[in-house]
Amino acid sequence: MSLIWFILIILILIVSSKPMVKGESLVPCYFIFGDSVVDNGNNNNLTTTAKANYPPYGIDFPTGVNGRFTNGRNKADFFAELLGFDSFIPPFVCARGKEILKGVNYASGVAGIRDETGYQWGDRWSMNRQLQNHLFTVSRIISIFGNVTSAKDLLSKCLYTVDMGNNDYLNNYLQPQFYPTSLLYTPNQFATILVQQFSQQLKTLYSYGARKVSVSNIGLLGCLPEEMEVFGRNASGCVDFINNYVKLFNDKLKLLIDDLNTNLPNARFIYINQTSISSGGPSPVGFTVDSSCCITSDTIAKGQCRKGEVPCSNRNQYIFFDNFHPAEIANMATARRSFTALLPSDAYPMDISQLVQT
Repeated sequence: MSLIWFILIILILIVSSKPMVKGESLVPCYFIFGDSVVDNGNNNNLTTTAKANYPPYGIDFPTGVNGRFTNGRNKADFFAELLGFDSFIPPFVCARGKEILKGVNYASGVAGIRDETGYQWGDRWSMNRQLQNHLFTVSRIISIFGNVTSAKDLLSKCLYTVDMGNNDYLNNYLQPQFYPTSLLYTPNQFATILVQQFSQQLKTLYSYGARKVSVSNIGLLGCLPEEMEVFGRNASGCVDFINNYVKLFNDKLKLLIDDLNTNLPNARFIYINQTSISSGGPSPVGFTVDSSCCITSDTIAKGQCRKGEVPCSNRNQYIFFDNFHPAEIANMATARRSFTALLPSDAYPMDISQLVQT
């Protein structure tokens, strides 16, 4: 198998000369649901080891350490820029007053579709808890407008992105010492149950007024540096059985997107294929794709950056900042290709740039 993430680099070469969108935003507001890939500080004050509010995280972010699990901006930050917002979407814990009218980020490190997912790290906001937080935001928006109709009209025009499912494998199904799921369910049964639960959550989001929803599938978890360290590599260069588990979920998720669009009036759900975006083709010359830029912990916060350690100096040549999370350069490339698909397989039935124009 060719090294992962090569096409992210190709994308950077193709679009690096293009400026971010400025001026009036393409949508009035942007709401973010997900895990550590898009968390921008919600875990900072939770009782958990899954937090990134210490150096070297944030070393390349304009304001320094902030709670993002990367060296600079995460994928949601780049989406906000591509949408034309003049500032990043605030985390739920900090969103105040009328700034919630431009959106809120609810993402939480180690969160999952299942409520128990990630509990061994400590507290986190599962997808169900993020939906509860969003309902609170909706009630605040209704209060600001003074009527439900105006609030619903706003919410129907907003973009919603959802990045969930990674931890239901990384910090649930693949952790039998903490969770019984791999003993109770075959990989196919677990994928089925997980998609069924996700379906109910996405329908709940729709019931709260969401109409333009981008749902990312799960990427090649078997190619994460941490998983390769724990399970060892196959001839492909990754952990094949993990990628095979994830494919079962992704195949069912794509069918769910069709079902939601068919059965929910005015719903426009799209499927972002992170596997397509991050795999295949020739190796990226000069880029490190199978190890992290920072020195990672092998104790409590295993796989995350050790606090205070100096990371690599050539951070724009690393795909992974720690053993789980992409570096800023990979986040930029993933966001841009999700926004404007390079291949037909990248997004279904349309990409984000087309979604926001519907």
